[in-house]
Amino acid sequence: MRPQRRGAFSTALLLCSALCGGSTPAAAQELVIRDVTYPDLPRQAASADGFVPRGWVVEGEASGDLNRDGVADLAIVLRQNDPNNVIENLGLGENPFNTNPRILAVAFRNGPSGDYVLKVVNHTLIRRREDPVQVDPFGEGNGGIAIRRGSLEVSLHHFMSAGGWGMFRATYKVRYQNGRFELIGYDRSAVHRTTGETKDVSVNYLTRRMQHSTGHISSDTPTKVTWRTLPLRAPLALDAVGDGLNFDPER
Repeated sequence: MRPQRRGAFSTALLLCSALCGGSTPAAAQELVIRDVTYPDLPRQAASADGFVPRGWVVEGEASGDLNRDGVADLAIVLRQNDPNNVIENLGLGENPFNTNPRILAVAFRNGPSGDYVLKVVNHTLIRRREDPVQVDPFGEGNGGIAIRRGSLEVSLHHFMSAGGWGMFRATYKVRYQNGRFELIGYDRSAVHRTTGETKDVSVNYLTRRMQHSTGHISSDTPTKVTWRTLPLRAPLALDAVGDGLNFDPER
């Protein structure tokens, strides 16, 4: 069982108030995000439902061969369904505010008719929500998971209803190699909502090639495209990616 510390959103507001000499609205002070404890998942199960702990639900599911044995494997996103993590927000943003955390899990199937055996449990790529003005990065229509060409793809969306004009969609491609899941690709498409300017990044970590494209939403053709070769580094494991909305593709 792994505890997660309470979100820093309220603390940050209070700190800003102290440093700036202003007052913090009472609503901001009341936004308290409870600690959660991540459950241990079963080591194997006959289906996705068999990995679901009590009080959690399957939010996303994908099937496909990830370890190149000709048998379809399983990737799932679980979300806690605790009403105590849905809190009242009297300030800006979502109200009520759902702070229930998620788990990304991957399991390999043991033969065409065997059980699925758990290989990966990740709590960080799809981070827990702490800011009610930031839309749910994995909410309906915002993110998703898929298995394509032997790789797992996880997509996340960033949008702020207040306090920011940028929005983007990021997709991570990870492949099972060297006995673990490693990042092999990263794509991010960003738009500035006032200027309409676009900035896209695409990285192939297998070839170490990165493409930067800039343009405008009025045209499908970028105005500028540049390429660079990344330094030679050890492959990055899935768990080392961290928060999927704050990842630096050049690190």
